[in-house]
Amino acid sequence: MSAPVTLLGLRLTGRRVVCVGGGSVTARRVKDLLADGALVTVIAPEVGAGLAGILAQEGASLTHLPRPYAGAADLDDAWLVHTATGHPQVDAQVGRDADERRIWCADAGDASRASAHVPARGQVEVGDATLRVAVHGGGDPRRAITARNAALDHLASGIVDLRASEPRREGRPGWVALVGAGPGDDGLLTRRAAALLASADVVVTDRLVPTSTLALLPPEVRIIDVGKQPDHHPVPQHEINAILVREAQAGHGVVRFKGGDPYVLGRGGEERLACEEAGIRVEVVPGITSAIAVPAAAGIPVTHRGVSRGFTVVTGHEDLAALPSGSDHTVVILMGVAALARNVEILRGSRPGTTPVGIIERGCTPEQRVTLGTLDDIVELAEQRRVANPAVIVIGDVVRLAHDWAGRTEQSASHTPSLVGADA
Repeated sequence: MSAPVTLLGLRLTGRRVVCVGGGSVTARRVKDLLADGALVTVIAPEVGAGLAGILAQEGASLTHLPRPYAGAADLDDAWLVHTATGHPQVDAQVGRDADERRIWCADAGDASRASAHVPARGQVEVGDATLRVAVHGGGDPRRAITARNAALDHLASGIVDLRASEPRREGRPGWVALVGAGPGDDGLLTRRAAALLASADVVVTDRLVPTSTLALLPPEVRIIDVGKQPDHHPVPQHEINAILVREAQAGHGVVRFKGGDPYVLGRGGEERLACEEAGIRVEVVPGITSAIAVPAAAGIPVTHRGVSRGFTVVTGHEDLAALPSGSDHTVVILMGVAALARNVEILRGSRPGTTPVGIIERGCTPEQRVTLGTLDDIVELAEQRRVANPAVIVIGDVVRLAHDWAGRTEQSASHTPSLVGADA
């Protein structure tokens, strides 16, 4: 049974640390020590490629002595020593010299004789704080790494409430994160999005975010709904910007939770600029955009070899006449149901009426429904089915790859109206 180890956090900023050895283990340790602010001296006659790359950026915080370890005098003024020479006798001598001078020494070759152990460590950024995890595996580095990874996964999952234990106060800097909620399935949230939601005091949300995610937030988290609907914007954009700034200036951690991706046909750029102009720290967390994910959920790739080499994403309010012509260039329209007839008429000017069209309503949710047609008949089909927002419209030859296109073709051949619904 290994000797017990006391786990401590050391502040090494401005303190000398000696690393003996020039291999990959030393390279990893030097990189970490420099990040911690230590003044590092490397003693090694030869160094590997990894450490050579670090030494090439040598500055005031890093010194290389290109020679073998010369004895206890090499440890003068050191607060910590790390040895990883690959030679047990040298590592043991470094350890003995360190013990005589009462300097903590980590020995990468033999943890049992070391006076200090370097744990498997990692960190998670949560708003205005950094959570650091260190795991000591009782002398088993693989076990320590496995446990470290599990702890980091758990912290990043969104399950753990990571908000500050003390109430935030005005004057204490807050933060804003523009977080993409993805296309509607909470399983498609990124790990970073989950971690920030778990650390937020305030969530300013759109109407197209996963409601199940909001339901899991602690009751102390304030949810401000600023959702917009077609032709109905109860909270104008300038007021949304003001809310973000005001809440952050009050010292709160604020997540602006936006459907899809904050920068894909959203107002994320305006919100970021408004916060930065007010001196608020802003992080942007990309989300899976519905422009790609929703068609994919219906079996439609926006590009496909031999079918389409490019795609354009626009809103239903755009002038589509300027887009590349031909059915081999995919057009994805967001927020386009109301203007479907007008846009179809425009596209018919540069594409044949047989160009496939797919409309995916409530994509990536249990209520997903797909309507497949062509430029010649999609308007009529949409009216018959009472297609409604939220929906993504895809125009181009790639629509023939949809899960239900074969069934639609069979129905069309028998002169039966094509009303295809697909649940995903």
